[in-house]
Amino acid sequence: MDYGYLMDEARRARKAAYAPYSGFQVGAALLCSDGSIFTGCNVENASYGAANCAERTAFFKAVSEGKRSFRAIAVVGGREDAEHLDPCPPCGICRQVMQEFCGEDFVIVLGNDSVDYELHTLREIFPLPFQ
Repeated sequence: MDYGYLMDEARRARKAAYAPYSGFQVGAALLCSDGSIFTGCNVENASYGAANCAERTAFFKAVSEGKRSFRAIAVVGGREDAEHLDPCPPCGICRQVMQEFCGEDFVIVLGNDSVDYELHTLREIFPLPFQ
């Protein structure tokens, strides 16, 4: 499968990030098993614990719309003014949320754009999940 389109969607979602404290904007695009895509961005808060990551935003939007089966997620992140984005792996909390809804073969797409990306499985980046 070509994940370039998913990367482009994640880049677009990143532009909506609310990151006044870190200046680090993240976007995610979640591919459901039925082909629908839900996007998310990070939303910070002065009380850091109240912030939400882009990946969880995408998952929570999808789940709130009745989706429960997922194939892949693309994640991009970087400083607000960055043109080139380095791989931005999900944090531990996001990995645990993925574990709740996805199988070991769920694909995490990390990179810069529609041609410069790498693929990982959930099992690869989260070998010992809480179950």
